Amino acid sequence: MEQFTHILLLFVSTVLVNNFILVRFLGICPFLGVSNQIGTAFSMGLATTFVMTLTGMASWLINTFILEKFGLQFLETVTFIIVIAALVQFVEMFIKKTSPVLYKALGIFLPLITTNCAILGLALIITSEAYSFIESVVFGFAAGVGFTLAIVLMAGLRENLEFADVPGVLKGVPITLLIAGIMALAFMGFSGLIAM
Repeated sequence: MEQFTHILLLFVSTVLVNNFILVRFLGICPFLGVSNQIGTAFSMGLATTFVMTLTGMASWLINTFILEKFGLQFLETVTFIIVIAALVQFVEMFIKKTSPVLYKALGIFLPLITTNCAILGLALIITSEAYSFIESVVFGFAAGVGFTLAIVLMAGLRENLEFADVPGVLKGVPITLLIAGIMALAFMGFSGLIAM
């Protein structure tokens, strides 16, 4: 029961208290670039969640059975970048085959998951926190859920802004950044909720 509680707290902490976008400020590029429509944002969030979950598994396995075993921790960043690139290629081929419309909607942002700092940050956090395999998988999945939550909330707000009377000087990027800042402040309200 104690293990389950710890995993549940890790999940909630990663989604809300330490949200990758709004608290750790990782993954800002897709957050601002793909959050124009809820459908596209949700699809990007699902793809990123899938990649983050696989990255959580792969980074733990590679770190434990290769890098630590042979004393190659100094190759951590390069190794994780290669693994992430391979995982993203797999996801891209899968989406292209199963949903060409979604593939076109995501456009350039799908291959950009490879360079999404949130994915690399996830792998590096897993090794620095010395998570177990289960914790790594849960952390990866929760980080993806938090990413999806933030990007979908932002897309919903941006869709509603189309009907709002926004002053001319704030239209476009300025209002988007203003909303992102307010969202980050709102998520800071969760700090102290869970102490891990």
